[in-house]
Amino acid sequence: MKLLTKIKQQFQQKLLTLIPFILILLLIFAFCFNFIVYILKPGEAGVFWSMFFGGTDIKHIHGEGIHIICPWDKMYIYNIRIQEISPELKALTKNGLEIHLYLSIRYRPVYKLLGVLHQQVGPDYANKVIVPEIEAVLREIIGTMDAEEIYSTGRKMITEAINEAIEQVAQRFIIIDDVIIRKIVLPPSVAESIQNKIEQKHIAEAHDYIVEREKKEAIRKRIEGEGIRDQMNAIASAKSPEKKIIMWKGIEATKKIAESENAKIIIIGNGEKGLPVILNTENDQP
Repeated sequence: MKLLTKIKQQFQQKLLTLIPFILILLLIFAFCFNFIVYILKPGEAGVFWSMFFGGTDIKHIHGEGIHIICPWDKMYIYNIRIQEISPELKALTKNGLEIHLYLSIRYRPVYKLLGVLHQQVGPDYANKVIVPEIEAVLREIIGTMDAEEIYSTGRKMITEAINEAIEQVAQRFIIIDDVIIRKIVLPPSVAESIQNKIEQKHIAEAHDYIVEREKKEAIRKRIEGEGIRDQMNAIASAKSPEKKIIMWKGIEATKKIAESENAKIIIIGNGEKGLPVILNTENDQP
């Protein structure tokens, strides 16, 4: 018992002397925590840089989770998800008119080449590589076009130029998912002139449509008239054309009455042709 008491007293005495050192170590750890422990969240990847062992590690990319390194080393964290930037571009047309383009660019870095991207470009690669490359290509292609051409048929040429820029950016270890031209703003006078031309074009097309429709209607009426003429000629060549015409009209009227959905009572005459009484011309009696 005396031995245990003696050991306990010695431990308490040493603990009192160790407490300041423990507190100092805890303070140092708390101060260096952000330099030692790196937590990579979902959609993030890290590039390791060593002060004494070769600098940037381009072969191994650190994935999600907790990573502990020496305080003199560093971990650079990158977002590897699809990201978006929306730059605005001013460019001059062939005639010297200034237009504004509002873009939307979706991109992400190549995961396996993230170390090379960090070593050669750095974290701000979107503003250093993507935007300048796209802007340079757009300014070049727009400088060869008129404002009206850009508004009407030039979008295809602009899209082809953007695709070329995407291929060039891909050589810098970056994948561009898509480049969208959200809006093109022309000078007010030019926009109004183009709008008037488009309206006049639609009016001309509507006029051509009306003329074509009237031509087809004239052809239809001519064919219908020829049919009626042939029919009347056939009736006129028969015996007793007056009775034939009345009989023919009576047959048509009987057919229309029979096809009607309304309730009806038809009194058929006792003549040879059996037409309704009101149309029967066979019987001369009242």
